[in-house]
Amino acid sequence: MNARSGWLRLRLRVVLAGMAAMLWAGGYVGYRLYMAFCPMPMGAGPAGPAVPEEPFTEVWTEGRVLLVGMGDSITRGLGASKPHQYFALLQANDDAQYPDMAGRDLRRVLPNLEAVNYALDYTTSAQHVARQLPRLAVQPEDVRGIVVLTSGGNDLIHDYGRSAPVDGAMYGCTVRQAKVWTENLKERLIVLVEGINARFPGGCDIFLANVYDPTDGVGDPQIRGLPRWRACVEVLRLANEKIAEVCAAYDNVHLVDIHSEFLGHGFHCREWWRRNYRPADPHHWYFHNIEDPNPRGYDAIRRLYLQEMVQRLALREDGRTASADSIVE
Repeated sequence: MNARSGWLRLRLRVVLAGMAAMLWAGGYVGYRLYMAFCPMPMGAGPAGPAVPEEPFTEVWTEGRVLLVGMGDSITRGLGASKPHQYFALLQANDDAQYPDMAGRDLRRVLPNLEAVNYALDYTTSAQHVARQLPRLAVQPEDVRGIVVLTSGGNDLIHDYGRSAPVDGAMYGCTVRQAKVWTENLKERLIVLVEGINARFPGGCDIFLANVYDPTDGVGDPQIRGLPRWRACVEVLRLANEKIAEVCAAYDNVHLVDIHSEFLGHGFHCREWWRRNYRPADPHHWYFHNIEDPNPRGYDAIRRLYLQEMVQRLALREDGRTASADSIVE
């Protein structure tokens, strides 16, 4: 009798374990299907940090200023209509779409602003050096430069795992490989920075963004149909570390931290149990191609750039708005 009872208990445990495994597998498959096919919540209204109004109540300089866009599809604006790409919003806010940002744009404070955007979709840091930098002519000495730059993201995600990872197309690489290749990325960014500086004898400020993480720090690109890449979060950390080192090496190069602001607005924006969940705005800031922002993402990016510009161009240490000699020296 005892042996029979023991056998029955064992069978019951096996059955329960099998049922639990089936439930887990079914739940996981359901979760993957949900993540792959359920539309992401985009939200509405302002996205990103608030930008103070006071610095935009006075002209920063009457001098000539050239705003230059360089880099990849983020600065080119893939994923939003032209008036709502961050490069355009920096120059002129859409007051109807973003009433809270009315008057907070560069044309209000830089009346002699000109702008040119050399950024192209799908380009890497090597292409930014080889193809975009030569297009930027040496400027007259009375022209001050403001350069906005997004570079390095495509170095990480190309070729989306379709081929073996290499320098400049790292997807799927190991951390060991990334330590070498992100150092190479840093060297290319230094060439880019020094080349830009050489083209502005009157001086310039370069605003360099780091790279965001659509997986919200989870590291599971496979849930959106990409190949699994176990090292992706660590590789991204290494790349952003090198971008920060470039910014720290030059007084006129300023880090724009889009990585931190975008955490919680990626694949897992709906999941309240995640460390980076954003209860005030639990919405997706990415375009359907995963690698570029949607319009709300671009709104957030231009606010981040403007915040940094206010600190670097518009405010002195005593908090007063800058005069022409502090921007154009």
